Amino acid sequence: MSDGSVQQRQSQPAVPVLEQQRVGEILAAVPERGQWRYRPRRVGMLWRSRTLRVVAVFTVLALCGLVILALVRDQTGTQGFLVGLGLAVLPVPLLMTAFRWLDRVEPGPWRNMLFAFAWGACAAALVAILANSFATRWIATATADPGGADTLGATVIAPVVEESAKAAAVLLLFLFRRRDFNGIVDGVVVAGFAATGFAFTENILYLGNAFGEDQQMGSGFASVTVATFFVRAVMSPFAHPLFTVMTGIGFGIAASSAHHQRFRRIALPLLGLVLAMGMHAVWNGSSTFGPYGFYAVYGVFMVPAFGLVTWLAIWSRRRELRTLAVELPAYAAAGWLSPAEPLALSSMRARGRARDTARRWRATAVGGGGPYGHRGYAPAPITAQARAQAKAQGKAAARTVAEYESFATSLAFLRRQARRGTAGPDLAERELELLHHLWQRREVAGPALAYAAQATRRLRPRFTPPAPQPYGGYQGHGTYQPYGSHAPHPHPTYPYGQAPYGQPPYGQAPYGQAPYGQPPAYGQPPYTGQPYASQPYAQPPYAQPPYAQPPYAQPPSDAPLHNPAPYSPPDQYPDQCPDQYT
Repeated sequence: MSDGSVQQRQSQPAVPVLEQQRVGEILAAVPERGQWRYRPRRVGMLWRSRTLRVVAVFTVLALCGLVILALVRDQTGTQGFLVGLGLAVLPVPLLMTAFRWLDRVEPGPWRNMLFAFAWGACAAALVAILANSFATRWIATATADPGGADTLGATVIAPVVEESAKAAAVLLLFLFRRRDFNGIVDGVVVAGFAATGFAFTENILYLGNAFGEDQQMGSGFASVTVATFFVRAVMSPFAHPLFTVMTGIGFGIAASSAHHQRFRRIALPLLGLVLAMGMHAVWNGSSTFGPYGFYAVYGVFMVPAFGLVTWLAIWSRRRELRTLAVELPAYAAAGWLSPAEPLALSSMRARGRARDTARRWRATAVGGGGPYGHRGYAPAPITAQARAQAKAQGKAAARTVAEYESFATSLAFLRRQARRGTAGPDLAERELELLHHLWQRREVAGPALAYAAQATRRLRPRFTPPAPQPYGGYQGHGTYQPYGSHAPHPHPTYPYGQAPYGQPPYGQAPYGQAPYGQPPAYGQPPYTGQPYASQPYAQPPYAQPPYAQPPYAQPPSDAPLHNPAPYSPPDQYPDQCPDQYT
């Protein structure tokens, strides 16, 4: 037996011995990739494909939409379905516009908003219809009281099922799109879109049934349908969004909590969900409080709750603007921004003024125009092609300023997350990437923001601007001077009379050459490749994670943030106060 085993071992081929001098010979014998006989197997990699995930999610939502439309059409009929669809779509643009306006400071991706709306209109509505119908039939069979089953289903079953189904959209975005979910405003907006989609589908069902009743009674279109539309689309279009917003507020507070506050991160979303169910139950049960129960609940409970939630949402939006005024001056002190930019970026009015200013300046420079408002100036006629080119260049400049504002907002929120201890381990890399994007666009956005800060009275100069001079031509797209040799202040980028960017930060220009000597071309993406594949700067700005010791008692000595303290205006502008930002 042992002889056989010895003979078997001797018949096996010998394993190649790894020797340093034979490594090249062994690797040279490996065929090219196209001639491989064995290929790596990707076990468990199928679901990691982003394309597959997107297709799968939207396929599920589309199937849910088809099923829910078939169910609604079966209950309302074809005419009722079309009438309900036409009337239910009317309040949707108003609600979506309101929530999108609330999210203007740091707009979330449209794909997240559309997912939340589709989830509410398709998946949540389908779950609610099936679960509510099943629960109501089961209660009616068990109690032999169909009327009591309907009341119990509307006041107890429906709020639990519907709010849980709508909250699933908020939970999914909170878990899988965490970087886009930063605070109360994001939670309110996501919850509002999900509830708007759910209310849209529910209104189709109610309005279609009301139209069917009018058809049966021969009352035409002027009785039950109009009353239902007035109650659901005029008096209370905010009902479902108001309920689900409570859940969104809970998730928003949890998103802004530190990682070690685990109880808070779990308890607050659950508390918001319970409040949403309670408000929904009170609203659905208002008809059981007597003939005037609906009006009493509407006036005493719903309107004050709506006003309180609206105030909280607007306050959170203003707080986000104040975050920019508090966090960005540290980067201005380090030389990344001009002193006027934090003042402009913390005002939505100044932001819009900066975009419009960049558009006009660039279009005027390309089209050969003259100074704005200069009397006696007659611009030379230009061709249609030049006018179209000037318009396109103006739009490109406005888009560049908008991108600059978006990156600056993300930078301020990243610094706030670092203060709170909610930033991830890639904090330094994310900060450097945002600074890189700002640096590429500063030649276009800096003058426009500085001018907007002065034009909106965010920055008041100590001198009287000189009179406009004849236009001397366009001298490059980094510094716009529509008045020729003089701008409204000494230099639109440097309102304090000297350039803060004498030398590129960190001593040497990154990436081995001076990438900032030429401004990015309009119409082309300014940033390609992998900028941080290696150390981009001669001295890495953060040898260790920058905000390891909150609250910035002693920032790293090599960090670019030389003044992390809250911003105090220069002495020459004592009338400016960052706490008065609007």
